[in-house]
Amino acid sequence: MLELAIGIILGCCALGAGLAMIAGIGPGIGEGNAVAKACEAIGRQPECKGQVTTTMLMGCAVAETTGLYALVIAILLLFVAPGRLVDILINTIG
Repeated sequence: MLELAIGIILGCCALGAGLAMIAGIGPGIGEGNAVAKACEAIGRQPECKGQVTTTMLMGCAVAETTGLYALVIAILLLFVAPGRLVDILINTIG
């Protein structure tokens, strides 16, 4: 029975890590969209290249933090959470 509970914990942690990494899709789409719009803006008004580029890079950096947070959560779910949850399970049972 204990092995089944441990297997469920490990499976759910792996599933949660996979779901967390789906959040990496959003920053990729958002940053691609931002770069496309910045290229359009520079094409229309080349004299504003510096301001547009600076604003685009700042926006991309902020958007990328979402993907980094998802990566941190996935790493925690894969390497930290299973051991802690199994310890809690074992302490609760016996």
